[in-house]
Formats: sequence, structure tokens, C-alpha cells
Amino acid sequence: MSHPHDSLSLPSNWVRRYAPFIPKNGLVLDLACGSGRHTTFLAQLGYQVMAVDQDISTISQNHLPTVTARAMNLEGEDWPLDGERFSGIVVTNYLYRPYLDRLPEMLEGGGVLIYETFAQGNAQFGKPSNPNFLLKPGELLAFALNQGLKVLAYEDIYEEMPKPAMVQRICTVKGEQKGRIPLQFHG
Repeated sequence: MSHPHDSLSLPSNWVRRYAPFIPKNGLVLDLACGSGRHTTFLAQLGYQVMAVDQDISTISQNHLPTVTARAMNLEGEDWPLDGERFSGIVVTNYLYRPYLDRLPEMLEGGGVLIYETFAQGNAQFGKPSNPNFLLKPGELLAFALNQGLKVLAYEDIYEEMPKPAMVQRICTVKGEQKGRIPLQFHG
């Protein structure tokens, strides 16, 4: 449940719900981290986090000991994260299809991908409205199945909070999930 006082700076409920599924022993990538709301949240949960974006000025000011912030062009000619490995990858409010298939390659076995962004139909509520930045119906589900990822959860819905939007989100695991984590629903 969202509350009206929730702001865009709080971690997404989807990320909060599924972050505990990420194995604790590795590095978590916060891709296109923006101001770092999920980087901070993951660090508070005890994860080592690599926060990546073109502008990392905001996240760099936090000086969190378990966070490495790296400024990268994620839409350049070369994929800047080649060869990197992560136990978890978190992506929210970002879509750049040319490198989408690189994400599963970077996951270690048992690694978790949490992805949430805007979907078709969002234009009626404002930005983003460009189809290049909106997921097609079932796109994340098809992506996960094509990549051989096990889908733990998926939604393609209208959301009221933090602002009206069409949203698609998925949580997947590469291979078998390590350990058993009961799903916690926090009201």
C-alpha cells in the first residue's frame, strides 16, 4: 500500500518487496541510479552496491561505505559494464532496449533482476510518452522467458502512487533461487 505522503525519493514498493531475494554475498548494480534512492535503500539492507549513471553527483555526496558510484554513459557505442558480475540488478524508470539483453549476462547464478518502468498507455498521464521509453504489453515477461530467467513476480498495471502511471515490473532469478525467502507484504 502506498501512502499519499510517499514521494518520488522513497524506494519503490516493488524494490522494497523483492530486494531481500537478492543474495547477500555479491555486488548489486543500481543501473541508471538517478539520485540513488535504491542505492541508499540497498546499502541500508547491508548490500555492497555499484551505483551507475551519467550523473552521479547526488549519490556521491552520500559517502556510504558500501557504495561505489561510477559515472558511465549507458547508451554509448560500447556497453561500459562488459565483464562485470552481480548478484542483483535493480532498474527503475529506465529503458534502453539495445543493452537490455546484457543484464542477464551479468547476473551470477541465483542472481536476481528487479526491473520496473513505464509501460504503453502512460502517455495519457504525461512523461514518458515516447514509445522508445515505454514497455510494450508483456515485454518484460517475454524478455525474461527468452533469457531463461525464472519469473518470481510480474505486474503490468495502472498505478496511482507516487503519480498516476502505467507500469510494468518483474522480479526474476537466474537459475535456481538460493535459499527460501518467504514473501513479505508490508502494509
